[in-house]
Parts: sequence; structure tokens; C-alpha cells
Amino acid sequence: MTQLTRMSRRSLLAGAGAAGIVAGSGLALPHYSRANARPVFTHGVQSGDVDMSSGVIWARVDRPAKVAFEVASTESFADAARLAPLDALPESDFAVKRLLENLPADQEVFYRMVATDLSDANAASEPIVGRFRTAPASRRNIRFAWSGDTAGQGWGIDDKGMYTYATMARHQPNFFLHSGDTIYADGPMKDEVELKDGSKWLNKVLPDEKRKVAETLDEYRGQWKYNLLDEHCRALNAACPTFFQWDDHEVVNNWSASKDLAGDDRYTEKSVALLAARAARAFHEMTPIRYQPAEPGRVYRKIAYGPLLDIFFVDLRSYRGPNGPSMEDEMTDASRVFGAEQIKWLKRELAASKATWKVIASDMPIGLIIWDNFSERAGTEAIANGDHGPAKGRELEVADLLRFIRNAGIENTVWLTADVHYTAAHHYDPSRAQFQDFTPFWEFVSGPIHAGTFGPNDLDMTFGPEVRFVKAPAPDQGVNLPPSAGLQFFGLVDIDGQTEQLTVRLMDRDDNELWKTTLDPVRPA
Repeated sequence: MTQLTRMSRRSLLAGAGAAGIVAGSGLALPHYSRANARPVFTHGVQSGDVDMSSGVIWARVDRPAKVAFEVASTESFADAARLAPLDALPESDFAVKRLLENLPADQEVFYRMVATDLSDANAASEPIVGRFRTAPASRRNIRFAWSGDTAGQGWGIDDKGMYTYATMARHQPNFFLHSGDTIYADGPMKDEVELKDGSKWLNKVLPDEKRKVAETLDEYRGQWKYNLLDEHCRALNAACPTFFQWDDHEVVNNWSASKDLAGDDRYTEKSVALLAARAARAFHEMTPIRYQPAEPGRVYRKIAYGPLLDIFFVDLRSYRGPNGPSMEDEMTDASRVFGAEQIKWLKRELAASKATWKVIASDMPIGLIIWDNFSERAGTEAIANGDHGPAKGRELEVADLLRFIRNAGIENTVWLTADVHYTAAHHYDPSRAQFQDFTPFWEFVSGPIHAGTFGPNDLDMTFGPEVRFVKAPAPDQGVNLPPSAGLQFFGLVDIDGQTEQLTVRLMDRDDNELWKTTLDPVRPA
């Protein structure tokens, strides 16, 4: 991996070693042949997993190509550094991504790519450019957005597009945290959907991969490429890093070891394990998530975003036991939802964190009851089992974690999540709870970005949640409301560099502020 070094704001790479400095006009481009013979960047650029000294960048081309990279600290690329090229090949669906390392903290970073056809050295693409800012090493203001649920329940790209992305972009967040259900691989779309008022929703761009459930690797890749056809999504990606996690719809609804597709005629491939493997490969190919050498498919990770913020991304899907009643009195592998290794990691990293705020980014909420079998209100899909009693089943793992956080004196934890397709603020307090060995904390829910709107869900009182705010469809509105109904949501988090206060705002896609709270940090004794 080529490493980048720079100590001065005016030169991105002071002494870049083998990478070298490219002066003047930047990349030495081959002679342009006729336009239709040139490689094309098909789905924009993305960046992600940015911290104080590094970040991942991504792009995809339309053919086998050698992709050249420049990185600079100015938009003019006057101080650009040229990196070793990467090959885009069919094995990765012509996608390339790389980790930029040894970047300066709190620095605007511009990156530019040009692709040259591997079969014709004279055929080069037009350049494509993106940008991001590295995390600060000092206490400065931080703003980020979060939400989940993109292109679900049959609601695709219409004339307005996935407009919540544009609304988020106007707030110029330092990064966007995508809380899961990043695609809907199990949600085929139609060209048009008839609405209650007699009008029609038109999915104006609909490739073949979106007309059926995803089963093959190429079909899973196609789900990601569909989202990237949206101009608002691409525009946010080019200017703002996205930190991805996943949940169930990246594979199939409510998947776990107990998922049975025998009666689902949409699927010719009945092995959920094989579908999950293909989906995971597509997820890592098509997003700028970091590669973990010890576990290449791992999603859980920590991003240290300066002295004020550490973000802990958890994965409640990959290591869970089978969905079911989840009413065990003792913790077993079958009752786990984090898995033993992930819980060890999370405890260790939380205890070691020196950041003021510890955000736990969870793909599922803690206290909301989410049934595996919704029609029969049976089985546990998330954490809460719906009995409002002492911790059992998957709740045992959460109880153990909350007890650890209290006993270790870990302060200022906040949970962010999505999944349920409405927005809410929940406060958890042991005085209202059946399990009481924990410190009060907040959980904030947001979404969907661009999908059907549902809810609200019932709360399980095991951990004493209280709804402080909720915005969901009214009872007379029904369920699965289209994005045109306006009930699309995201959250904004601001951390003040001086006071270290954390402010959460719950927003809708028309940029209305629905609710707001400011949390004061607990200072060390």
C-alpha cells in the first residue's frame, strides 16, 4: 500500500518517497482517442472510513483498465502527488478502492482518477474528482449526518430522485453514517406503482437487476450500482465520506441461520449462507469500507474521529444465533446477537477510548420490538423479545454490555440506529427498567433515506426506554408510504469544539427540524 506523508498544509506530500511529486498539470495522460472508445467512470466516486490520517477512496470503470491516482491539498491539484496505479478487472466488477495513508489531520484532501484501457494505451477516460476532510487532531466543531434504508419497498429513483441525500448534503457534514439496509437486494421494483390518490409513482431508471431478488454475485453488485445512478447520492459521495454498516436487506429480509427460503418462489437459490456470502463480497467491493486483514469480511470497527469522537460500528447480523423466541435465561451462542468476539472487542475499545463522546452505531435498535414473523407477532428479529421482563435471550448480551459500561466508568455513550423506517428519540433509565444495572443513556433513531415509511413500533420495557419524540405515519395514513409523502428522515449531530456539548437534531427530507436536544458531557471525576 503506497503511504502518503505531508507535514505542511501547502504541500500534501512532503517527501512522498517512491510515490513522487507530480508538478504542473498533474497526471501525464495518454493521447485521447475518440470518445466512445475511452473508458468511463460509471458510478461516480466515494470515500469512507476517514480518520485523522487516512481514508478510503473508490470508483468503478466500464472495462479492464489501469486507474491512475493523484492526491492533493488544493482543488487546483497544484501540489498533487501521483500514486501507483491500480488495475480494474472483471473479478471485482471493475471497481477499485485504496487506502490513502499518512495524511495530515484536519486537511481538505482532493483526489483525482484517470482510467486507461488495458487493451489500448491511447484510450484514457476523462478525469473524475472527489474530496474529503480528515478528522481533526484538536477540539474543533464536528458535524455528521446519519440515516438508513435506501431504495426499499419498491420506491426507486423517480423524477425527484433520492432527494434526502441532497438535503443532507446542504448541511455540509464531515461524514455521513449509513446505519444499514444500504440496499434492498430482496425488494424487486416495478416501472410504476399506483398510489392511493390515483396518481402513479414512476421508477424512471430500472435495470434488470432491480426487477427480481438478488441471488448471483452480479445481481448483488447491481443493487449497489442502482443506488449510484441517483445524482443526489453521487453528489454527496463526491464531497462527503460515507461510513457504512449493514443489516438484513443487503442479503434477504430478517436473515439468520434459521431463515428458510423453501417456500419463497422468488428464489431459485435456497441457501441463505451462500446468498450472504455473495452479498458480503458485493458489499465490500462496492463501498469504501476498510479491509480488515484478520477478517477480510468484517464490518464492525472503530473510527477515531479526533479527541471529541470515537464511533463504534457494530454488526448485529453476521454473528447472531438463529431468529426465534429468544427467551433463554442464560447466554448461549444461540442467544447471542453480537457474538462473543465482537462483544470482547467492543468492551476493550470502549474502555480504551479517550474521546469525549463514544457513539455506538448500531444497525438495529435496543428496545423496539421487531417481530421476525410480523403477521403473527412472533419470534425475535432484533434484541427486544417483547415480554417487558428481566433480560432474556439476546437481551442478555446487551445487559452484560450495559453493566460493563457502568462498572468501567465509561461516560458519554450515545446509540444511533435506523431500521424501523421512522424517526424517534428514546431515553433509557434504570428507574423504569426491569434490568437496572446500567447508567442512563440515549438512543436516536432515523430513516428511511429513500424507502417506505412505517411505524411506530412498540417498546419493550426491559431496559426502561421512554419515547421523548416520535415521527411516523398517522394511523389513517397506512403503511409503506412512498418518499413523496415526505416522511423520509435523517439525523444531524453537532459536537461543539469548545463546550464539547453534543446536539442531536431529527430532520425530514424537506429540511424541517422536527426535534432537538443538547447533551452535556460528563467530565471525569
